Amino acid sequence: MPSMTRNAIVVDLNRCIGCFGCEVACKQENDVPLGQYWSRVTPVGPNGTFPNIEQYWLPTMCQQCVGAPCVEVCPTGASYRDEETGVVLIDQENCIGCESCLSACPYGVRALNEAESVVGKCTLGKPLTDKGELPACVKACCGEARFYGDLDDPESDVSKLVASYDEADRHQLADSGNGPSTIYLLSPKFATWVSDDAVQVSNA
Repeated sequence: MPSMTRNAIVVDLNRCIGCFGCEVACKQENDVPLGQYWSRVTPVGPNGTFPNIEQYWLPTMCQQCVGAPCVEVCPTGASYRDEETGVVLIDQENCIGCESCLSACPYGVRALNEAESVVGKCTLGKPLTDKGELPACVKACCGEARFYGDLDDPESDVSKLVASYDEADRHQLADSGNGPSTIYLLSPKFATWVSDDAVQVSNA
C-alpha cells in the first residue's frame, strides 16, 4: 500500500509583513463565522531594548499533526485523516459538536460553529487543491511568504525551500508528542524565534 503524502504549509516569517491577507482569504473562502478564525496572524514582540528591537508575525492554523490528538479523541470519527492526501479534516455530517477535539488541540485552532453545532478548522485548502489550485491563503499572500506542498517529496517546492535554510532557522510550534507538520522559517538576522508557549492562538 503506498504511503500517504504529508501535505503542509511552510511559512517564511522573514517575508511575512503581517498584512492579514491570509486571515481574510481563509474566512472568505470557507465562510468562517464572525469572530472566529481558522487561520490567525499574531504579532510576536516587540522584544528587546531600544535600539535593538525585534518583531515578527506568526500565522497559526491547523498544524496537520502526524499524531493528531483531535482524531484520536473524536467519538464519531468526524475528525479524520484523508487517506489520499494525508490532510486532517472534519466530516461535518458526522460531527456532533461535542468539542472534544477543541480540548485536545494543542494550538487552539478549531472553533465551534454554534449556529450549526459543528466544529470547523483549516482544511489546508482541500476544495481548491483537489482542483489543482493552491490554498486561498497561499494565493492571497502578497509577501509570497506561504508555501504549500508535500514535505515527504524531496522534489516538491516546499521541501526544496526548507532544505535551503539552515536547520537552526527551521521552527515548529511546541510538540507534546503530536508532531506538528507546519514549518516556520526565521533567520536570526531578522528576528529571534520566541518560545512557543508565548504565542499560542485560541478561538476562545
